[in-house]
Amino acid sequence: MHDDSLSITQEQLTQFRRTFHRHAESGMAEFWTTARIAEELTSFGLSPVVGDSVSSPEARMGVPDSDKLRAAEARARNEGASPLWLQRMNGVTGLVVDIRPDLPVHTVLRFDIDAVNVQESTDSEHRPAREGFASLHDGVSHACGHDGHIAIGLGLALELTKRRDRLTRGVRLLFQPGEEGCRGARAMAAAGWLNGARHVLAAHIGMWANEDHALVCGARGFLATTKFDVEFFGKAAHAGAEPEKGANSLLAAASAALNMHALPRHGQGDSRITVGMLEAGSGRNIIPDHARMVCETRGSTTAVNDYMFEHCRSIIEHTAAMYGQRSLIRLMGGSDNADSDDSMIRVVRKVADETPWFFKDRIRDDAPGFGSDDACVHMAAVQRQGGDAAYLMLGSELAAGHHSPSFDFHENALLPSVELLLNVVMELDNG
Repeated sequence: MHDDSLSITQEQLTQFRRTFHRHAESGMAEFWTTARIAEELTSFGLSPVVGDSVSSPEARMGVPDSDKLRAAEARARNEGASPLWLQRMNGVTGLVVDIRPDLPVHTVLRFDIDAVNVQESTDSEHRPAREGFASLHDGVSHACGHDGHIAIGLGLALELTKRRDRLTRGVRLLFQPGEEGCRGARAMAAAGWLNGARHVLAAHIGMWANEDHALVCGARGFLATTKFDVEFFGKAAHAGAEPEKGANSLLAAASAALNMHALPRHGQGDSRITVGMLEAGSGRNIIPDHARMVCETRGSTTAVNDYMFEHCRSIIEHTAAMYGQRSLIRLMGGSDNADSDDSMIRVVRKVADETPWFFKDRIRDDAPGFGSDDACVHMAAVQRQGGDAAYLMLGSELAAGHHSPSFDFHENALLPSVELLLNVVMELDNG
């Protein structure tokens, strides 16, 4: 007879969450976070994979420059990150762990590990500040709940390890860097970690499940997206004496921004274009010789998003020619669109109905996606090879909205989330 009680406790999960909350790190630079997750998994008797093989170098996007990476790694070392794990990481964050590496992978679960570039509230009403586990790092905080996702992932790893001998198929956990900005998933998928998988699950605290005991079994309608930076390189000149000798990068960027926002929309789905930042010039009497824009496109399907981005690329290149510029486009992130499958929603619903924490009148089969999430890259990869996918929203009342300085969730949602995901994995293993 099997003992199906949970080994992990609410207290352990809360401690996990608060520890990672204090050590919040930006995407693709999660050195302390990755090292600590690896240590915990090793203590469970697992063998996490870190380093170059975790993600394909050719597919990595939005990675900070080498100086920022070195500084982030040094800070992690100073805060007690394991030198051994840092060495094994070789400058690459995120990790992969198989519960039964002797079996072909069957089910994959994604847990994102990065924080948000938001200054955390110091108000006494903000629980992390009041109870002493606010972010140690200025301008970076877990204002989206990924600290809770790490805790759930570790709790699930421990519970699956307990039941390792009962598994008949392989289970793989991806602790993914760089979800913010949709930077980390594509490189992990390109490294082959989804190959052969039949099921993939991702989960997020809150979103449209923003009350306790609630659950969305499968989100649909996440937007595909492309994140990109643009630079224009022109020619400086004296604005009063010799303006005709200059090539104005500010005007080129402004013209490109206006024309991108004027793009016709697509008849087969919603589309978005945003120029979120434009920087140019060095003085009032100098023709600007450099401009930089930070941009994104989105679409209700990957095809619609591709249409938007390719037209933006054309506008940028033609505007550069018109204003005598050299242009450069850097891809900084991106995700496909993907919908949760009915087959997976039914499994999640069945398990949720048997999990006391979730109230039947607060369980929804589906809900709209919340902007974009690069878990869709993993979902689409598995769906293309004939498998199915689901993106869950785990219910919790929120102190403030996602990416707000005062964001916080109820930690009593962590333990039932582990229980839910554990039982979904076991159901899929038996199916």
